[in-house]
Amino acid sequence: MNIVVDTSVIIAVLVNEPAKNIIVDRTKGADIFAPHSVHWEIGNAFSAMLKRNRITLEQSIKAIEIYSKIIIQFVDIDLKDSLELCNELKIYAYDAYIISCALQYQSPLITLDKGLIRSATQKGVQVLEVKI
Repeated sequence: MNIVVDTSVIIAVLVNEPAKNIIVDRTKGADIFAPHSVHWEIGNAFSAMLKRNRITLEQSIKAIEIYSKIIIQFVDIDLKDSLELCNELKIYAYDAYIISCALQYQSPLITLDKGLIRSATQKGVQVLEVKI
């Protein structure tokens, strides 16, 4: 089974948020896909945590080392298709990339982002629930 992931679920796993165990269980044995943008969003999320003093540099480096061991197939997304989604759903490009990936690979999406869940559902993407 293929599953598309976004930044929210990767960060939840890396920083041991309450949803971690559910996410790990839901994705166990699956092939994980994400657009290339997710890789850079991970760095941005950790830089924001550093800026707000929510994490130390050492903790962020350890988390990135763990992240590097997660097998994620980063894939290209058609920008034209993504911009069409942006226009249709009135969403930012990063969310459109995730939805576009799920549509392209006809795969369910796992996310903690409620706005992304709404938008993906509007486009007929199956969303795997993470109930805590």
